[in-house]
Amino acid sequence: MPERLNLSKNMFSYRDLSTTDYISLNIYDSAAFTRGTSRSLWRQWKQLSRFQRNIFYFAIITVILVIFYLLPGETKNAILQSNSDYNSVDVVQETVKYEKVPEDIVVDNVNQPAVGGGHGGDHGGDVIEEPEFQPEINQVDDDQIGEPPQPKPIALKFEGPQNSKQRAVVAAFKHSWKGYKQYAWGHDNIKPISKKYHEWFGLGLTIVDSLDTLYMMGLNDEFAEAKSWVENNLVFTMNRDVNLFEVTIRVLGGLLAAYHLSGEKIFLNKAIDVGDRMMPAFSTRSGVPYSDVNLGTRAAHSPKWGPDSSTSEVTSIQLEFRDLSRSSGQPKFEAAAARVSEHIHQLKKHDGLVPIFINANNGQFREYATITLGARGDSYYEYLLKQWIQTGKTIDYLRDDYLSGISGTKKHLVKYTAINKYLFIAELVGMHKDTRPKMDHLTCYLGGTLALGVHHGLPQDHMAFANDIVKTCYQTYAIQPTFLAPEITYFNIQKVEGDNQMDMYVKTNDAHNLLRPELIESLFYMWYFTGNKTYQDWGWQIFQAFENYTKVENGYTSIGNVRSINNIRPQDMTESFWFAETLKYLYLLFDDTRQLIDLNKWVFNSEGHPLPIYES
Repeated sequence: MPERLNLSKNMFSYRDLSTTDYISLNIYDSAAFTRGTSRSLWRQWKQLSRFQRNIFYFAIITVILVIFYLLPGETKNAILQSNSDYNSVDVVQETVKYEKVPEDIVVDNVNQPAVGGGHGGDHGGDVIEEPEFQPEINQVDDDQIGEPPQPKPIALKFEGPQNSKQRAVVAAFKHSWKGYKQYAWGHDNIKPISKKYHEWFGLGLTIVDSLDTLYMMGLNDEFAEAKSWVENNLVFTMNRDVNLFEVTIRVLGGLLAAYHLSGEKIFLNKAIDVGDRMMPAFSTRSGVPYSDVNLGTRAAHSPKWGPDSSTSEVTSIQLEFRDLSRSSGQPKFEAAAARVSEHIHQLKKHDGLVPIFINANNGQFREYATITLGARGDSYYEYLLKQWIQTGKTIDYLRDDYLSGISGTKKHLVKYTAINKYLFIAELVGMHKDTRPKMDHLTCYLGGTLALGVHHGLPQDHMAFANDIVKTCYQTYAIQPTFLAPEITYFNIQKVEGDNQMDMYVKTNDAHNLLRPELIESLFYMWYFTGNKTYQDWGWQIFQAFENYTKVENGYTSIGNVRSINNIRPQDMTESFWFAETLKYLYLLFDDTRQLIDLNKWVFNSEGHPLPIYES
């Protein structure tokens, strides 16, 4: 027994227990005791398993978090602010590279505004109180991200129309705007014949979509009025599902473009608000976003018609979300959207071509889905090129995927008509990828995109391709009695002897014209890069057709039949892209100087909203 108790000759003196009933503990060397105890504790800590040590760590962290949670609000905010002062700039700069700021520019902090107030008219949804939002899978918490001060852009100045054609386009815009203001102000779309409005999302789409067009046309009074509506009436608390893609390109893109052109911070504040509310769409297992999101409840889901999202929609939000990150200093937006492009990059494709549906949960393309450069596939290819340009041509896989897609288009989709050998872009359908000789008017964006790529150093033979597809798209207008193109055109690729055969024909259900901009957009690019006035002439002919067959007392309306001047069947609807794209691209097309917008500094999103090009 005495031998077992003899722990240290320097610490204990003891006696035989047979003669005494106590042990004398004589601590005379405190330093030695401390060293011994420390070594003993460390030895015991090292003897713990990794699992036991992890439990200890977890317990300590939990206690700290509980204490922090119970702190008064003022104390908590002070701590957060202190941490932000030291860490926020470093965190952001490690994640996203931002454009250098001139030293003489005064910078203000970007603060997300409190959302409140009302939105005039009947919106089909309720204003709800702000929910306590909990981040889900792939969701980044706002509180985890620093927010450095961002520069206020230097506002651009536009002098207004400079020639008779531009003045005619501005007159058309003002005619449409007058009808919208009188009968649909604050609502999404005007029904110019019935003098009513159509509500899609309840976000004043026509106003937001028109902001940069108003500014570029020099319509300063109208711009100020639209800005006032955005500041006082545009809210995103409606309990209503919206389409992620449509709200991104129209609302987010429109707000960001207005911010960059005018320098008005209110547009950036609203953009941050709506961007935050769309982030739950990315809360999927794959990172591929759901198609629908409720801005009020911040809940996202697949479309009602099925489990899949459209490929073009999930891959055509990156320009806007990238710019939102770089404008706000919050990397989460760009990170979420870029992750989608990276995921799509890894998927197997058909010589660079992609099916038009993808499942948001498993991240895979729908097997045997149609391959087309028209609806649900078009802007995938457009945004590959434009993201590459937007980021200073620094992300090589975007350029490579774009080039692969164009190569696959030439290999599988390019066909020629039987009589005049017009080039068109067909579709591949079904398991065996059979060719369908059909082309949507939406596909006519391709000519402008090809020309833009050539301007930025991509293969020169793409310019001949661009010219051929623009020529065909022009013919879809020119062969119609109204000189307006249908929504969809079919093509004859086999010549039939003895038959009065046409190169192109239109089915009854496809004969409508929605005032779409795609060919006008391509004509603008072709004019801008070549200076060939033929493209201006073609655009003027189309504008005259809009004047002759779509103009009504209170604006311009889509029509149901382009094949007859006596039975055009007006549809009583003006889409917001008439203001955002069609009239804007016409205005730019008739800019004789080709200097109104510098395509070395700006890139247009899919809704015609210009966003700045960054160095990286």
